[in-house]
Amino acid sequence: MQASSGSRVFLWCALALCSAMLASPASTAIPSPDVKDRPPNIVVIFADDLGYGDLGSYGHPTIRTPRLDRMAAEGIRFTQFYAAASVCTPSRAALLTGRLPIRSGMSSDRRRVLFPDSGGGLPAEEITLARALKEKGYATAAIGKWHLGHLEPFQPRRHGFDYYYGIPYSNDMDRVNDERVPSGRAAFQDPKVEYWNVPLMRNETIIERPADQTTITRRYTEEAIRFIERNRDQPFFVYLPHTMPHVPLFRSPDFEDVSARGLYGDVIEEIDWSTGQLLDALERLDLDRNTIVWFTSDNGPWLTFNEQGGSAGLLREGKGSTWEGGMRVPGIARWPGRIPAGTVSLDVASTMDIFTTSLKLADVPVPDDRIIDGVDLRAVLFGTGKGPRDTMFFYRGPRLMAVRHGSWKAHFITQPAYGDEGPETHDPPRLFHLDHDPSEQHDRSTEHPDVLAEIKQLVEQHRTDLKAPPSQLEIPLAGRSQ
Repeated sequence: MQASSGSRVFLWCALALCSAMLASPASTAIPSPDVKDRPPNIVVIFADDLGYGDLGSYGHPTIRTPRLDRMAAEGIRFTQFYAAASVCTPSRAALLTGRLPIRSGMSSDRRRVLFPDSGGGLPAEEITLARALKEKGYATAAIGKWHLGHLEPFQPRRHGFDYYYGIPYSNDMDRVNDERVPSGRAAFQDPKVEYWNVPLMRNETIIERPADQTTITRRYTEEAIRFIERNRDQPFFVYLPHTMPHVPLFRSPDFEDVSARGLYGDVIEEIDWSTGQLLDALERLDLDRNTIVWFTSDNGPWLTFNEQGGSAGLLREGKGSTWEGGMRVPGIARWPGRIPAGTVSLDVASTMDIFTTSLKLADVPVPDDRIIDGVDLRAVLFGTGKGPRDTMFFYRGPRLMAVRHGSWKAHFITQPAYGDEGPETHDPPRLFHLDHDPSEQHDRSTEHPDVLAEIKQLVEQHRTDLKAPPSQLEIPLAGRSQ
């Protein structure tokens, strides 16, 4: 009897997972000296535009992610994990600094991200996770999409990274202005590498232009593993911000037409493979029990690209919006022997918390000369207590749109993710109980004025110490010399 398509998908996942679990690292492990006597290694894998519902462990029915699912089964999976912004540049700034992007000038209501004609970037006075970890002798690498300033003063090695390999901004920028390139969105339906003149860089040098995006996920993976192998005798921090699944979508030949979900699924399944390669390398080098690996996304799925965008699952809206689908993302962490396997956490957490938690794990002081919005998640990770985060602020550029406090989320302003429709102010704010109503469908504002009053008081307190510097995103290229 011939198996159905659904049965084949299930069997493929089951066989892949069983094969991975049966592989014994003991015979191939290369001992690394004194790993228990040094701070833990830290790896952060940051997908681009991957939605809350795009992984098997988060409910996707046809995208096969056996290695990420296994990573979740061997560690902790957060169900209420948030990016700090709903678009690329401010979200990346927040993860690396542990601060809301409005505090570092990495937000704007005129230009939501940095572009090739932007003259600004992450300010030199910001303390990135890489720079802070250097205090403890960490080797640091950024491998992937940077998008925090392409000019020399803002590049990764100016922000604490020893090594950089990747593209300086989004892969849909530097679009070629040529009559042979299809107009509008037609270029994304059948994308070709030559349609975009995006550079691939090693440190400050362009080594390929246009970047061959069909092999970029594989090459990021290989670079990350080589860096780990070179630096296995000291603590290391690897920041791996993938280019994908931001459009245009590309994948390696080995992943062409392998997913029931089509091109988008192919891309996610290659990212899953990439994650497995990194985890396998850590085991082979006998480093996995002294390494915490994080996997998350910079924001929700780009729904306006239809099938070339992902899924936010049961959440409302996607990338670009401050509804849940724009900023609630997958969050997985694995550290064998330290994080209890099979943990599912309902605690509210954020990408900004990776900054503070990592510094605590490395025994590096958290900066006390500035406001740090990230909190310490060690109690959640190790199963010794609840997380300290009870409030999350949802900004769109410099404008505070919504606030989550406990189980409640108040929307003061709403606006579609994209398009010409402007912001709509709500008085009273729209109020949703996210534990009961994660899809944000049932406004409870008239029933709970006490909750709104409490949240409004939190907003007033928040604004008393908010000092927003001028926006870096609004500086034109002519404003700085290259």
